[in-house]
Amino acid sequence: MRNVVIIGSGCAGNTAAIYAARASLAPLVAAGHEPGGQLSLTTQVENFPGFPDGVNGPELVENIKLQARNFGAEYVPGEVIEADLSKRPFRLNIDGDWIETRALIIATGASARWLGLESERKLIGHGVSSCATCDGFFYRDKEIMVVGGGDSALEEANFLTRFGRRVTVVHRRDQFRASRIMTDRTRANPKIELVTGVVIDEVHDPSQGVVTGVTLRNAATGEKWRREVDGLFVAIGHVPNTAIFKGQIDLDADGYIVSHGGARTSVPGVFHAGDVADRTYRQAITAAGAGCIAAIEAERFLEAQGH
Repeated sequence: MRNVVIIGSGCAGNTAAIYAARASLAPLVAAGHEPGGQLSLTTQVENFPGFPDGVNGPELVENIKLQARNFGAEYVPGEVIEADLSKRPFRLNIDGDWIETRALIIATGASARWLGLESERKLIGHGVSSCATCDGFFYRDKEIMVVGGGDSALEEANFLTRFGRRVTVVHRRDQFRASRIMTDRTRANPKIELVTGVVIDEVHDPSQGVVTGVTLRNAATGEKWRREVDGLFVAIGHVPNTAIFKGQIDLDADGYIVSHGGARTSVPGVFHAGDVADRTYRQAITAAGAGCIAAIEAERFLEAQGH
């Protein structure tokens, strides 16, 4: 029987582990299918407080994990593949092994949707990014491309014009899904070029370890051409990792956990932290703060239960 189990080992889960461990709750952390979370996909992080020269993303998340371990948090590899939250103690299946816990913190994050190209996968963190606010600074006076047709894609494009020499938005459909106001604002921005009805076939050049360009294909005619770019931002959405909780806690239409104040979910004793409930900010620092809140609330919940 565990006092608290934390699912996820990104900024949110690891920070929750620090706080829970310091409260003598001996938390168990299930690392999840993306150990380290979104930070493990980045290279340099320049906006996390306390690092004036920036810090390597995987190194930052590993250090938070080591800090939690030093206070007594226990980490197990693997993923929670099934959960029963119908009664306390909650039951969780970690890669085939069932365990029980009095409190649960869900910090499973949201995975960026990618294009699914092998060349793209090899260049994530080396010119391919899913976060303009994280990585835009690295593309001062560079050629930037954004993929996507929704509000978030056009927001990212407008934001990136602060840095890039030119920003090209490519979208596979002829019409943008974004709101009229966001589309009009983007069309009015002289640094943005909108290219519709095209898809990206290839990202160059994995052999050089950096993005140098892309191969575009006209979706209607099949015509292909190469476009030189220095940075590719993929903004086609995120998928919250909440499938196993569907029907057990309140989720919105896109699968994000609906907060019931603070870090509370619709089930007493189950708390949320980080991108699994945050579709707006998605930053390392906000995830860490959410992990702190979840752990403090879990500790108070257990105290109230007499544990």
